[in-house]
Amino acid sequence: MLSRSTVSFIRLDDAEHVRQRRVLMGGFIARRVEEMRPWMRQVVDETLDGFVEEGGPADLVAGFAVPVASRVIFELLGLPYEDRGFLLEHSRVMSRLDPDLDALKAAIAALTEYLTDLAAHKRRSPDESVLGRLATRGDVAAEELASMGRLLLTAGHWTTVDMTALGVLALLRHPVQAGLLRADGDLATGAVEELLRYLSILQIGVPRAALEDIDVDGTVIRAGEGVMLMLSTANRDAGMFPDGDRLDLTRDTRHHLAFSFGPHQCLGQALARAELQIALPTLLRRLPGLRLAAPFEELRFREDMVYGVDRLPVTW
Repeated sequence: MLSRSTVSFIRLDDAEHVRQRRVLMGGFIARRVEEMRPWMRQVVDETLDGFVEEGGPADLVAGFAVPVASRVIFELLGLPYEDRGFLLEHSRVMSRLDPDLDALKAAIAALTEYLTDLAAHKRRSPDESVLGRLATRGDVAAEELASMGRLLLTAGHWTTVDMTALGVLALLRHPVQAGLLRADGDLATGAVEELLRYLSILQIGVPRAALEDIDVDGTVIRAGEGVMLMLSTANRDAGMFPDGDRLDLTRDTRHHLAFSFGPHQCLGQALARAELQIALPTLLRRLPGLRLAAPFEELRFREDMVYGVDRLPVTW
């Protein structure tokens, strides 16, 4: 039986982290994501149909990025889409870098109760969703399922929302690069990798503590000292990415660290890549006149656990 602690497994190391990660891997394997691609294309097209029908100027975050990411992650996890208001409200609180503690406790309690009840329902009526499979496992306690569900909903939704919006913004500010992607759909895979590197929306760094003395390029980090590993800085390292402050969709970015590295690599990276590879080229192709509907200087950027933009007014 896994530990019944409600601490997220991303805060764990060694055997316990590996064990809980393996429990989840089945829902995020590349084969499952590939099977979802045709449906994801349908979701993107349907959402864009409604977005265009409403007319511009419009907020790309609320009108496109949020509904696409919501439908995809809810389908994968097995969450009822009609409960999205409740679920997204509380998961947004959990994504704050410096939340009100009372609000955070309330959000955790509300999501825990909801997910525990959902798991009980799925045990009675099993399905093939991630939470559906977890609910029928004998080695996953209710507290663990709720903890995993909270993590997957928060990390798997808001990261993709913010990456979609910021990816569009970066392309609008680099029209030559946007033109390359619009003209060549085969560029999507590499373009998404470059945008992931260039934006690196997990910007607050990865905290770690040294277990022993370590020499890093002439600087000694003593055992017990804390370090902050800045993925965004690493992704602009000139030794790895020459002229790294420049967006270049044709660049080889296979070794970027936007999804971290090693045993703590993002579980949902295949899903995030697929969503972006579909959403960004489709948006550029169907709306060739897409442009900002407000001065860049008036945009409000959000520096939470994940970097993002509150609203992205566009027209076409």
